[in-house]
Amino acid sequence: MSCDQTESVIKKIIREIGQECTAQGQTVSETLVAFMVKAVGLDPRNDFNVDRVLTKKDVQNLTQLCITRLLDTTNPSLSTIKMQVYFDMNYANRAELLSEQHRVLEGRLAPVVRDITDSRPRVQEETENVYRKIVSYVLLSSGLGSPTDIEVVREVTAALQSVFPQTEMITFISLSKKNKEQQLKKLAMLVTGIRLYNKECRKGGRSIDDLPAILNEAIPSATRTVDEGLNTCHTLAHQYTALLESMQEDQHRYTQLTSFKLKEALFNVRQYEAFLCILLSDAITSAQEAEKMNVQFAATMEQLKNTVQNKVSVDTKEVFPLFVALSNLWTGFQDEIRLLSFLTNMTNNLQQFSEIQSQLFPEEVLTSLLEGVTVKSDEERIRETMGTRVNVSDFKNQEWLFPETTGNFDQLLIQYHGFCAHAIGVKGLTLPG
Repeated sequence: MSCDQTESVIKKIIREIGQECTAQGQTVSETLVAFMVKAVGLDPRNDFNVDRVLTKKDVQNLTQLCITRLLDTTNPSLSTIKMQVYFDMNYANRAELLSEQHRVLEGRLAPVVRDITDSRPRVQEETENVYRKIVSYVLLSSGLGSPTDIEVVREVTAALQSVFPQTEMITFISLSKKNKEQQLKKLAMLVTGIRLYNKECRKGGRSIDDLPAILNEAIPSATRTVDEGLNTCHTLAHQYTALLESMQEDQHRYTQLTSFKLKEALFNVRQYEAFLCILLSDAITSAQEAEKMNVQFAATMEQLKNTVQNKVSVDTKEVFPLFVALSNLWTGFQDEIRLLSFLTNMTNNLQQFSEIQSQLFPEEVLTSLLEGVTVKSDEERIRETMGTRVNVSDFKNQEWLFPETTGNFDQLLIQYHGFCAHAIGVKGLTLPG
């Protein structure tokens, strides 16, 4: 079967699964079904050979297994797969997110830029109209105020006139399209810098929010929310692990607990923990960036004040780079606000995929199950086994790699998110490696 035929078969399977789930009252996205098909197909317990052409019976088994799993809404595994699909479809790192945001902003501004750069005004009235469009562009690109706020428009116009009077429009019109675009960007930065300076001197800055102060409150709040989620994850993971271990050691407890979906719940909470760790790392990076920019912004503003203070005229070569620097730093603050909003939304939306924990294991049920069980944290387990070496002769069919005897050990790709591969493979437990 060719690659195209295989793809066609998989698409047909996905469509059939989706239709059957809908018929049984469970609407599922195509992405979720595709994710489930892959998960079921790769699970060795289901005995599908990925290198072999799927038989008719294979297709029927695969379809039925996926439908059964997708309809079992009480199983934490389904919540875990939904969580993975959500994260896979929605998460982006800093660089990707900022690149996309800047691309969207440029897209919004493109018609205004085109209108200005394509204009060929012949009379004074037309020139004045293009100048007004430049004011609009400068205001829109800065994101500092509304074009419908007359006071803001006046403030932007006054700042623009101080660095680009209307008399320079003749020169601007004669420039090439590319040079016009470059000058527009520079003018926008200069005007933004001037407005920020005026705000500092209490001579303007209408509709400019105090972004550093907002970040100062918002970042710790976002970090705290993620931290609280992580603490809950850690507590549950340690409790589920202790219960699973107690089942392996005590036949009576095994009979008592076997109906609970403990392993699935443990994997769900560990997956949630892994995603929260990514978001926490991003929030910490935001905090560090904001702190760094705060220092730079204060220093640049101070330098600008010292340069401008009480002078009748100032050399543009001295102040223009400082205005541009202020503008760039403010764009950085705006970026952090957007990033933080994204992280907060991701954190809030991820929570729904862990709600099954409290449904399966209400606090009183979990407390009862844990009676007489010793719960150890990941840190305690690591301390207990620190320095203990694996006896290779105990594992006949497994190869062990040690840092001191393996070349380029530090460059090896360590999988399973730092959890012990042996514990996952043999015991089905996520124990820290």
